[in-house]
Amino acid sequence: MPVTPLKLSPEAAHEELAARLAALPAALELVREFPTEVVAETAAVVAEQPLPAADRTDIEFVTIDPPGATDLDQAFQIERDGDGWLVRYAIADVPAFVEPGGAIDAEARTRGQTIYAADGRIPLHPVEISEQAASLLPDRVRGAYIWEHRLDPRGEVTASSVGRARIRSRRQLDYPGAHADLAAGRGPDIDLLRMLRDVGQARIALETERGGASLPTPEILVSMTDGGYRLTRREPLPVEAWNAQLSLLTGMAAAAMMLEGGSGILRTMPPAEPEAIARFRRQTRALGHPWPQTQRYGDYLRELDVADPQHLAILHAAASLFRGAGYTVFDGTTPDETTQAAVGAPYAHVTAPLRRLVDRFALAICAAHSAQEAPPDWALAALPQLPKAMARSNNVANRLDRMALDAVEAALMAPRIGEEFDAVVLSAGGMSGSRKNDGGTVQLADPAVEGVCDGHLEPGTDVRVRLEEADITAGTVRFSVV
Repeated sequence: MPVTPLKLSPEAAHEELAARLAALPAALELVREFPTEVVAETAAVVAEQPLPAADRTDIEFVTIDPPGATDLDQAFQIERDGDGWLVRYAIADVPAFVEPGGAIDAEARTRGQTIYAADGRIPLHPVEISEQAASLLPDRVRGAYIWEHRLDPRGEVTASSVGRARIRSRRQLDYPGAHADLAAGRGPDIDLLRMLRDVGQARIALETERGGASLPTPEILVSMTDGGYRLTRREPLPVEAWNAQLSLLTGMAAAAMMLEGGSGILRTMPPAEPEAIARFRRQTRALGHPWPQTQRYGDYLRELDVADPQHLAILHAAASLFRGAGYTVFDGTTPDETTQAAVGAPYAHVTAPLRRLVDRFALAICAAHSAQEAPPDWALAALPQLPKAMARSNNVANRLDRMALDAVEAALMAPRIGEEFDAVVLSAGGMSGSRKNDGGTVQLADPAVEGVCDGHLEPGTDVRVRLEEADITAGTVRFSVV
């Protein structure tokens, strides 16, 4: 495999990176443009602007997303309900825009999901639908599937229902703005945001009780400064976790509704294998922060500090416990496996139909079960094909993300070959190129780059390493212990 043996100037690295990132979608056979028949069908359905008959525009929904988002799948409203809460969660009415068996449907099944590339998204649906006609934009009347969840004072769901209606979102919030408003105790939505906080915290406490877990890994951000690249970590804001709990409780309610109704598609993940758990326990001991035998792994992961290099190495190793996720289809017979181990309960994908194929079918099935009606034939007929379609698109999305980040890291390091850095050892043992050695992988403290490293390594230890190679096209960097 070719390598970059000499330093590149920042300008040369930037040019090579731009070319590499631009080539990635084509290398993975991703196409932004839609076939002419999809374009024509989209124009016709958007002009028709299908809306449900039921009118719930009186509900003061708001959306909350990353800044600048335009494909708005969800809107929410919360109010007190005795000692608990009434949570309304509106999901974009994508089924109204997609004719079963039509051109849009066929293309969506091929794409599987919206994929986010360095030079822009590759959408699941034409943007005239996903970012305009079906998106829950503020001050626009839109069709939606409205979930209503009644929660007791602990946040437990006591009743759930879902049905189609037209809505009108009042405002489009973003996470940084909502975080700032909560911190300052201000803004037109401060009461709503406080209830979001209370519901979110209650649901997180329940997640802890049932043994749910998540990997609190920070988001890697890429920025250009002074003509060069910089990688930084961004820890999610608390309001993001609280909002995620609304999606999780809706997904759990959807799974319960499908299981009771006898048909649907679940997002499942088996518990970690005993061998993986034993190996992870050994790794935590080696990294200086043993996982107690009496502590659930979700509680253990939640207490880790991503700012601590040793804890970051543990989170890296914990990925081995989060494998095997897939989709389980059933119609008439309850499947043997119903639980998503990381959630700690049965769970289904229903909250992102603008960006994920499976949600469109699951939403229609849940609405039928909620109304005690037979699910539509078009949705049931599609179920057997959905797991493969989603697995294929998930694989492509993960490959693109990894290849893009690897290329950026290599471009960041290409002008710095020969320099030394402080690092922490993530893992030991393995291969580097064609040479067997006792090296492994290391994480730099600054910049936030991971790479293979030659030399004797002990997991969790601090080391000084020298950058030996950086290959932007291959997306690889290689260090050696000083």
